[in-house]
Amino acid sequence: MNHAEMEKPRQTKSFIHWLLWIFFFYTVVILLVTGVSTYVSQLNIYRQQCEKDIRNIGQYLAIMMENDGQDFVTYQKYYMDHYEDINIPYDFDEYQTALNHFWELYEKEYPGQAFGVDVTFEDLSPDLKEAYFIYFHEYWLLAFENARKAFGIPYSYYLVMKPDIYDVVYMIDGERTEKIVKNNSYLYLGDEYYNDPEKYKILWDTWFSGEPQNGYMEFDNSWGHTYGYYTPLVIDGETLGIIATEIDVATVNHEILSNTIRQLLSVMAVICAGNIIIMLVIYHLFLKRTKVLEQEVRRYSEEKDVMIAAQIESEFAGNDEISSLGHQFATMILEIDTHIKNLIQTSKKLEDTRQKADAMNELANKDALTGVRNKNAYDKEVTKIEQEMVHGNGEFGIVIVDMNFLKRMNDTYGHDKGNVAIQCLCKLVCDTFAHSPVFRIGGDEFVILLKGNDYQNIEELVASFNQAVENPDPAKEEWECPSASLGYALYDSSIDNNFASVFNRADEAMFERKKEMKALRND
Repeated sequence: MNHAEMEKPRQTKSFIHWLLWIFFFYTVVILLVTGVSTYVSQLNIYRQQCEKDIRNIGQYLAIMMENDGQDFVTYQKYYMDHYEDINIPYDFDEYQTALNHFWELYEKEYPGQAFGVDVTFEDLSPDLKEAYFIYFHEYWLLAFENARKAFGIPYSYYLVMKPDIYDVVYMIDGERTEKIVKNNSYLYLGDEYYNDPEKYKILWDTWFSGEPQNGYMEFDNSWGHTYGYYTPLVIDGETLGIIATEIDVATVNHEILSNTIRQLLSVMAVICAGNIIIMLVIYHLFLKRTKVLEQEVRRYSEEKDVMIAAQIESEFAGNDEISSLGHQFATMILEIDTHIKNLIQTSKKLEDTRQKADAMNELANKDALTGVRNKNAYDKEVTKIEQEMVHGNGEFGIVIVDMNFLKRMNDTYGHDKGNVAIQCLCKLVCDTFAHSPVFRIGGDEFVILLKGNDYQNIEELVASFNQAVENPDPAKEEWECPSASLGYALYDSSIDNNFASVFNRADEAMFERKKEMKALRND
């Protein structure tokens, strides 16, 4: 019995000892497995999120730039032509000053004229162009810097490509570079580097394809080991440049590893003492309330009822993290609701503006009396034809029609009848040359730019027109069958160097016809 009593505590001690070792070993294994799996999972999730963020940042910036459309194209062209000659203050933190400076200069030179409507960028003086460029560059540099700060990425920039020599120009550089000119600090513009197409294959594939690539570029630079993602900027079907964003992978890995080790040590220190108590506390204070919050958020996603925000605020009143999270969710719901309303309102305003712009554009190109195109539309069409002539597309003709005796008709019957005569002549012109654009370029002068079937059948159409003019309907009044002279000329590359040459030949033919008709009338 004494022997048994002596062995019992030894057995108890041994059992506890092994149990502690088994528990310790089991805990260590669980912690290690949990730690490794947690580290790998968090690393993958965080890296995927970072990669998604840099994609989203690039796409977000691309959308902003695409929305500027031709304004951004003009800005980029001016940048590439003038960046060596322009000094922009290095330490600006807002662009409103530069914008105000531009408007002050603009109002002095073009008082009462709308920029973009009455005055284009090309019409501006050199000083105004430079002031506008400085504002535009400050705006976009700040946009890139703010995107970088907001998403916590180390670097973002915009590249203009020179594919013939495989150089890239850092047009918008999220990391400012300083230059000193006469003891003044300015931005250094136009950093240009050679990027080997083999080493930077993804970059050049993005450029030549005009599409984002699935892969990433890896760099070892002053920001550490980074991943770079490239988004092409395409405006009106033309690839203008590349938006680049980078994340620091090495820092991400180190931070996740450090956090994982600290968490494991903390868990290991308390797991034996109060795992059950901790789980109960966590459940009642956090998990249960988080579940409620999750249900409220899910309900909002299904019902889109903004009143749920007030319910969350009332259910999560307190100073702890879950209460703060509930408050943030409630605020987010209200902001989303406001944002959606603003988007709807902005969309309606944009649509109204577009419709007004279309109506104004139609009025600007339409003759009020006859309904055909006016001199403004004619000038635009001439510019287009001249461009086509430069590229060798030169099959066109010009018909000029000028009314005879308009002054006599106005003096005899009044201007109202003169206007009727112009309208009747316009109808005859449009009916005769039904497949070609007709322009009223003067009071009683019309120009037809021959195209298609009208170009091929010009002689028959001219004969038909002259027949109608020479043989008016005797049942109609004089102003309903106005007299007119017609002359035409077809473009001939052997004698015509420009559009004006064709026009002058047509004009001469018209005047010859006018002389013939006056001679016949006198006879």
